[in-house]
Amino acid sequence: MRKLLLVLCICSVPAFAEIQPETIGVVQRLPATYPAHWIIAQDASFFHMNDGKLIVLDADSDDPSARYKGMFNASFIGQFYQARTRPEMYVAETFHSRGTRGERIDVLTIYDKRTLAPIGEVVIPPKRASEMPLHYNLQLVDNESIALIYNFTPATSVSVVDLAAHDYVAEIPIPGCSLVYPMNGRSFASLCADGSILSVTLDENGKQASSVRSERFFDVNGDPLIEKAAIINGIGYFPTFQGDVYPIDFRGSTAVIGESWSLVDGEKNGWRPGGLQLTASDSKGRLYVLMHKDSYDGSHKDPGIEVWVFDTDARRRIDRIKLQHPAISIEVTRDDDPLLVTTNINMEVDVYNAGDGEHLRTIGNFGQETPLLLHGAR
Repeated sequence: MRKLLLVLCICSVPAFAEIQPETIGVVQRLPATYPAHWIIAQDASFFHMNDGKLIVLDADSDDPSARYKGMFNASFIGQFYQARTRPEMYVAETFHSRGTRGERIDVLTIYDKRTLAPIGEVVIPPKRASEMPLHYNLQLVDNESIALIYNFTPATSVSVVDLAAHDYVAEIPIPGCSLVYPMNGRSFASLCADGSILSVTLDENGKQASSVRSERFFDVNGDPLIEKAAIINGIGYFPTFQGDVYPIDFRGSTAVIGESWSLVDGEKNGWRPGGLQLTASDSKGRLYVLMHKDSYDGSHKDPGIEVWVFDTDARRRIDRIKLQHPAISIEVTRDDDPLLVTTNINMEVDVYNAGDGEHLRTIGNFGQETPLLLHGAR
């Protein structure tokens, strides 16, 4: 027996000797413009709110190691925006001087897309909305020279940041209204709780120059508007609980409400829009809406089992994509051969061919991360 153990030990030595030391300290740079089929999965960080993540993924890749491109932070359910005109990304986030307690400090952090490293920050009032990730909590306007951050204390307002000077400029009250929808120039809009919409224009110093509030155009009790719009060529498409959609023109300095039309005209089985992020669009201007059937009062957050595709000019459905797994969020890449990506109820990302609806792959193993909001990379 002793001889056998000795032989086994001797024979095992060459196997250990073949292991090469791991190379460490290698830093790779990402491209300044991300490929069209890369996506950014935003972690809602339910299980570690002071350490949220944004994960850069190649949705075309079947190789898990090649698919993962990098990660950067978004503290306390940070709000996220990607610049179109420069290789920068922005996160409005919150820190406390003692980690989980102490003085609250809110900042707009600027990240380099190529390194995913922070390259600057602007301290903002400690008022930013700490809520589920939404596209319209943080937006850029005026050729991306101004950042607008939605605040909720519960009084509502918007913080204005000059991105050229890296300075906080002003706080704009928006009483009774919420979120930030970008408009032309230095203007933005906010949806209001009474069924109206507020349009605000800033002066050259970033202060409020004017504001205009519309008449009430939707019934907040009978058929509320869902705030998660898809903006297509400057027009926001807002679904309602009952399955209508309101187009709102954001191309000027004042929001113009268009005539509503039905997403579910003639459909049976109680189809309705629902989910966390339930709308998306592609480069051809088509509207994608996440849909569930057998709806009921309050089902507007339910996962969807199909994605319906609409021609917004013709106001009609042109396709319906059956999902492999029920989903709560959708996004579409903005290229000539787009992918439809969804966050399914298992906290995985499903990837589909947006043209024919074929399910291509499922991206999983996120651990404690909850990739609730998806962003097509730029």
